[in-house]
Amino acid sequence: MSTPVYAADILIVDDTPMNQRLLSHVLTQNGYKTRIAGTGKQALEAVRQAHPDLVLLDIMMPEMTGYDVCEQLKADPATHSIPVVFLSALDATEDKVRAFTVGGVDYITKPFQIEEVLARVETHLSLQALRRQLQVTNKDLEQKLDELQARNAELDAFAHTVAHDLKNPLSTVLGFAHILAQRPEMFDTKEDMAREAGRVLSGAQKMYDIIESLLLLAGVRKEVVDLSPLDMSRIVHEVQERLGALIQEYHPQIILPAAWPTAYGYAPWIEEVWANYISNAMKYGGQPPRLELGAEASNGLNGKAMVRFWVRDNGPGLSPEQQAKLFTPFTRIHVTRAKGHGLGLSIVQRIVEKFGGEVGVVSQPGEGSTFYFTLPAEAET
Repeated sequence: MSTPVYAADILIVDDTPMNQRLLSHVLTQNGYKTRIAGTGKQALEAVRQAHPDLVLLDIMMPEMTGYDVCEQLKADPATHSIPVVFLSALDATEDKVRAFTVGGVDYITKPFQIEEVLARVETHLSLQALRRQLQVTNKDLEQKLDELQARNAELDAFAHTVAHDLKNPLSTVLGFAHILAQRPEMFDTKEDMAREAGRVLSGAQKMYDIIESLLLLAGVRKEVVDLSPLDMSRIVHEVQERLGALIQEYHPQIILPAAWPTAYGYAPWIEEVWANYISNAMKYGGQPPRLELGAEASNGLNGKAMVRFWVRDNGPGLSPEQQAKLFTPFTRIHVTRAKGHGLGLSIVQRIVEKFGGEVGVVSQPGEGSTFYFTLPAEAET
């Protein structure tokens, strides 16, 4: 008889002490762990305390029969898959049929041969191990299938988004480029021509920005980056430099904290988060916009120490329905999108969740909005 690869736990259920000792001794000598129960109730309690890998079960016992014990084990989803091998002096065909009907996987007639018991035990433990491995494999396949379906949905969303978001600026570029190329007589002065050329340039810039956003969104899923402490003061300053044209256009009042708490992330991506939040606050805030940036210690859903950053504006606020459409999964942004926010906030959400943080908005109509995101306050160990 071969030695088991691992010490399987076998529960012996028999009301005869001699059978208990014999089976326990033989199984232990062959590398198995054994536990003993003398009644059906003891057997059920032993199973509740720790699930065995296999049960050797007598039929004729006081208080409860082996049939009753097996039926209860099979009725419980938690113990349904434990193999039960009946070991009984009953040898009538109807007894064996009933044993299989209530869920037994095998039936050994007493007086038993030790070699036969060991062979049946090893066979059913091997089958149980194969079943468990098959379950693990199936779960892995299901997870991979879900990932493939998510990626396919995302690719479809990419196609919809590119078609939708590029259509308007491309139409502008083509229209004004056609006029410039085919009907130059429409322009009385160089200033007129320069104005139209500027519209072409603006449309091209919009298309470039959209493509950059899509590439960033795709890259966040695939790239692996190391989290490091962030110089948030420098990041926000660089964002303000980057948004210089918008700042010139909207003349916002921007209030910054005296100091920023330490948080961990990847600076180029966190710059994108601030750029989205600050530009939206200028575009959809009050007139003139007033932006207050800040941060405070926070706790994540798992109790992990986090830092909560925010941008608070003086805009008209958002209704619950509008808020529900803001942070839209990328696979749905071509279906429902909050006006002016969709793609940018989808990027924000993906970046922050990549670092284990959360995004959100607190807002009421007429009271402005506070857009926030959280980042780890400590380095991962």
